[in-house]
Amino acid sequence: MASPTLIRPRRPAPVFVCRKCLKRSDDAKGIKKAIKRETRLAAPSGRKPPRVVMTSCFGLCPKRSVVVTGGVCAARGDYVLVATRDDVAGALACLHDDQNRSS
Repeated sequence: MASPTLIRPRRPAPVFVCRKCLKRSDDAKGIKKAIKRETRLAAPSGRKPPRVVMTSCFGLCPKRSVVVTGGVCAARGDYVLVATRDDVAGALACLHDDQNRSS
């Protein structure tokens, strides 16, 4: 039997966004655009940015926020809450710092 092959993707780990929270948010379009823009700007030059994946409910359901996770945070079960588009940069930085710390 052949041994398993380890493959490293060209992209960083995806960013998962709760579709249900985003739909209920007052600034859904702004938050989604900000998440996509910040992931694109934070990507190292010459590398692809992480994908932004809309997912089903995480089961947290905060009142006025959107649940975001990705990479190592998703594996540990940690989530970041984003209330406005201004919070997106800090939230993604928090996710990115956790990925770098555990590598």
